[in-house]
Amino acid sequence: MTGTLIIGDYAHSSWSLRGWLLFEKFGLSPEIRLLDFKESSVAAQLQKVRPARTVPTWIAPEGTVVWDSLAIAEELAARHPEAGLWPDAPGLRATARSLAAEMHSGFTALRQACPMNLRAAYQGFTPSEAVIADLVRIADLWSFALEASGGPWLCGEYSAADAFFAPVATRVATFDLPLPTPAYDYVAAHLTDPALRRWRAMGLVRGQHLPWYHFDLPERPWPGPTPRPARPVEEGTPENDACPYSGKSPTYLMECESRIFGFCNPTCRDKTVADPDAWPQVAGWLDSDRAA
Repeated sequence: MTGTLIIGDYAHSSWSLRGWLLFEKFGLSPEIRLLDFKESSVAAQLQKVRPARTVPTWIAPEGTVVWDSLAIAEELAARHPEAGLWPDAPGLRATARSLAAEMHSGFTALRQACPMNLRAAYQGFTPSEAVIADLVRIADLWSFALEASGGPWLCGEYSAADAFFAPVATRVATFDLPLPTPAYDYVAAHLTDPALRRWRAMGLVRGQHLPWYHFDLPERPWPGPTPRPARPVEEGTPENDACPYSGKSPTYLMECESRIFGFCNPTCRDKTVADPDAWPQVAGWLDSDRAA
C-alpha cells in the first residue's frame, strides 16, 4: 500500500482526478479516503492532516503529508523511479514537466467558466474570449508535444503531464469546447482510457448532487464510449463465487447481456453497472463464456 490518498468528489474534483491518476496509471495503490463536499469545507475536514487544506493530499507510508498535486507527482517519481511518471529521455522529461507546471498554474479562465462535471455533457455553451485564449494555448501545447514525441500521449507513453491534462479533456467533453481536430483526438484518448472511465463510473454513482457544478443548458450524450447496458437486479444466481474487487461473498446482483454477476456491496455493483467494460475483472467475464 502506497500510503493514503485523500480526494474529493469523483464527478467534480478535477485536482482529485489528477492525484488519483498519478497512482492509478503507474501501478501505485494507496488507501483512498473520500471527503464529502457537502459536509463542510475541505480545509475543515483536513484539520487533523496539518498543513493540508486542499485535495488531493497524500499521506506517505511514514506519515509525511504532501498537499500539492505537482509535489505529489515529483515525490512519487523520486520514490518510485521504476513507475515511469516522467519520461526517461531528458528532452521529453523536461517537456512533460513544463506541461504539467503550466497546467498547474494556468488556464484560470477555463477552470472558472467550465468546472469539471462528469455527470453531464451540454450543448449551446458559449465560451468567453478568455476561455478561447486558454483553449488556443492548450491546443498549441498539445500539438507541440505530440509532434515532438510522436504520441500517442503528450510525451510518448502516458506520463504525469497527461494526468494533469485529463480534467481538461473532460471539460472539453462536457462543454463541447472548440478545438482543432488533432486536439480532439487527444481528448478522445482520455475519454477512452479505462482508468478515466473507472473514475467517471465512480463519479456517476458516488457523491451527492452538487448544484453549483451544473448549468441550465440542454444536455447531450456523453461523447466517450457508450457503456455496455447493465442494471442492478434483486434476484438471480450469479456466475461468480466472489466479488471481483474484494473476494467476498457476492450478494448484490447485476444483470448484463442476460447474465448475472454478484458483488459484495452496492458500491461495487453500481460502479460496475455504470460502465462494465471499464473494470478489467468484469470485462474479462463478459468476453468469456462464464465468469472465472
